[in-house]
Amino acid sequence: MNSDLDKLHPYPFEKLAELTRDIQPASHLEPISLGIGEPKHSSPSLVMDAVRNNLAGLSNYPTTKGLLSLRQTIADWATRRFHLAEGSLDPEQHLLPVNGTREAIFAFTQALVNRSDDALVISPNPFYQIYEGAAYLAGATPYYLNCTKENGFIPDYDAVPAEVWKNCQLLFICSPGNPTGAVHSTQTLKKLITLADQYDFVLASDECYSEIYFDESAPPVGLLQVCAELGRDDYNKCVVFHSLSKRSNLPGMRSGFIAGDAKLIQPFLKYRTYHGCSMPVQHQIASSAAWQDEAHVLENRDLYREKFAAVSDILSPVMEINLPEASFYLWAKTPIDDEAFTRGLLEQQNLTVLPGRYLARETQGIQPGAGYVRMALVATLDECIEAAQRIRQYIESL
Repeated sequence: MNSDLDKLHPYPFEKLAELTRDIQPASHLEPISLGIGEPKHSSPSLVMDAVRNNLAGLSNYPTTKGLLSLRQTIADWATRRFHLAEGSLDPEQHLLPVNGTREAIFAFTQALVNRSDDALVISPNPFYQIYEGAAYLAGATPYYLNCTKENGFIPDYDAVPAEVWKNCQLLFICSPGNPTGAVHSTQTLKKLITLADQYDFVLASDECYSEIYFDESAPPVGLLQVCAELGRDDYNKCVVFHSLSKRSNLPGMRSGFIAGDAKLIQPFLKYRTYHGCSMPVQHQIASSAAWQDEAHVLENRDLYREKFAAVSDILSPVMEINLPEASFYLWAKTPIDDEAFTRGLLEQQNLTVLPGRYLARETQGIQPGAGYVRMALVATLDECIEAAQRIRQYIESL
């Protein structure tokens, strides 16, 4: 077997299962999980109808490139959402449908990285663990940039040594961030584009939470949007990843897209023809329906706003919480060790959260996830309110 497999850390939820294996939760309380970021809102009926009405697609092999109708729909959506120059996002050259961002991020890293002892893949810390695993299995070394309260949970890119930038082949941005919900500013993204030009690396922006935000007048800025502001309509050295999982409550459909620099997308298409990862035809048609409808996305945001308002009112008096700019995660400071907090909360309140240290690595003498927990406010409003009340009761008992 590939010896690089030994470098892979257990997934956060494996660590959580091991941490709580011996816990007997309070049996008089119904279990509530805020641990996994799996949307629980209803999937749009128009998408389910589209799947049911196109099951004849099961008799056809889907193409790797996907239906032109889907690619055009995605190009139209991204152009509207991110104020791109009309026609600059060519569905024939600049984008591909993918089976969710996890699969695409992993595969893109394998296709992009040139294996060498000094190859670096840079990511935020805490981070989505796929960035790290993809780097290891592509023959690169992960390099972590700490995201802390002091830097607003956005990496301090100015503090990165020039030698690190010289060896960087791929920089992952997660904006809005998982788990903090922090959003990169236009100014910061422009700085990163300048660095990519100077040191010749690729910028990959994971934007799968971009449609879950709280201020309707200020949606999160995207990397391609900043390219457009700079007149960089070829999106040179830049790619973005988007998904329907969070936007449209469709985690089980595994549908998203990668878009950006045609000089990167076209070789990636070649890789994918060998990778064997085509999206089923009925899912492509249903995805088109989802990308064309914004009504269900507005309803989705309204539900999250209501939950964040209710939960923060309950928890703010007893817990330091960082309300996100976007996403559905609450990144909360724990009054005791985050693993001990997680165990006690499950045992006493039958409530699951994720220790922050499981989403980060110690680097430069800092473990930026330690002393935090990630709470995914994906359950119903009533369950989230009940969860917040249980957490408050637990903290007050300490």
